[in-house]
This record gives sequence, C-alpha cells and structure tokens, in this order.
Amino acid sequence: MTRALEAGRKAPESGKVKSAVVFLHGYGADGADLLGLADPLAPHMPDTLFVAPDAPEACRAAPYGRQWFPIPWLDNSSEAESAEGLRQAAADLDAFFDGLLAQEDLAPANLAVIGFSQGTMMALEVLPRRPEPVAGLVAFSGRLLRPEALGAEALSKPPVLLVHGDQDPVVPFADMGKAGDALVSAGFDTYAHVMKGTGHGIAPDGLSVALAFLRDKLPG
Repeated sequence: MTRALEAGRKAPESGKVKSAVVFLHGYGADGADLLGLADPLAPHMPDTLFVAPDAPEACRAAPYGRQWFPIPWLDNSSEAESAEGLRQAAADLDAFFDGLLAQEDLAPANLAVIGFSQGTMMALEVLPRRPEPVAGLVAFSGRLLRPEALGAEALSKPPVLLVHGDQDPVVPFADMGKAGDALVSAGFDTYAHVMKGTGHGIAPDGLSVALAFLRDKLPG
C-alpha cells in the first residue's frame, strides 16, 4: 500500500494546464523548498502547472524536514532500512505521478521532473522504471543510486539533463560523471551542465539551462 504525498501547487499563468513540472526536494527539506523555483520559470511556461510534493517521512536528522528514505551516514540508520525506505518511497512517488496525470488529464509526455539532491536520486530511480517516458528530467546535484541495474530495469528512457556544482561538498561532483556514463551506456539521451564555483545548490546559470531544456522537451 502506498502513502499519499501532500503537495504544494502553483497554477499555470494562462489558467490552462497543458503540461506539468514536478519538483522533488532534497533530504531534510520539503516541497515548499523548491516550489519557489516556479516563480522565475512560470512566465516562460504559461501553460504549465508546477507541483512540489513533500517526501513521505519525517527526516531523522532534520526535525522540521522530510526525507524520501533514510541515509545511514547521516542518521545512523542501517543499510537495510535505507534500501527498504527507497523501495517504499519509489512506490509512493510512482503512484503520485499516476494520480497527477489522471487528475490533470495529461499524458506522460506532458510531464517533466526537476529533482534536487535526494529528489534527483528518487527521480533517477523511478522514472526509468515507468512504462512510458516523461518529457524530461532535470537532475540537480544528485546521484544514480543503482547504476548497475539501470540497463536491465529501464522500461522507458526520458531525456536527462544532469546539473551539478563543481564545488559540491555534499554529493561529490564526480557523481555527475558516474550517472552520465551509466545513462549513456543504457541508451538515454543525456545532457550535462557544470555550475562552476557552486556548492550544493542551484545557481542561476543552472536554472537557465534547465528552463531551456524544459521548453525544448515539453510540448508547446
């Protein structure tokens, strides 16, 4: 049984939902942490609904935040707890995507996802295992958790834009290259942008590249 995810929303400026972008936040944050990114994007995407769900669990290491799954080296959870948390959260997120598409009467090709950190990890885990590809995934500052399984388990191959700061002290910059190698080897159209001098965050140049990618991949 999956858990329902609470989500903040920003309606399209045109009043007509022709596409949707889902933000997936990082460990210890919540949906509101990323929903503000809709403000600079919305004027350029007037028919797009922006949605930002909260992760399903209270964060063990941040009392007011949320987590998609526990991280052993941050919260003293076990590897087994982390793996089970990932499995459960992946099912929750998969069901959330299904519900959103049905509610808004959208096809997967009209949905894009922006992940940050642990949210990127979730997106890279879930989206390739859905039967139909979404329009695109912008993967900020994250990691591909199970690269060895991607080729065998991928059911769809949405285009992926990897964006990472080269001074990231939380998720090493090298993880972008590892994810890119695995995605390309598995047959994904993969793009990359390096935010020079940026730590674990989203710099203006990264957001600009993300906007161009989304406008190119989403219909209309």
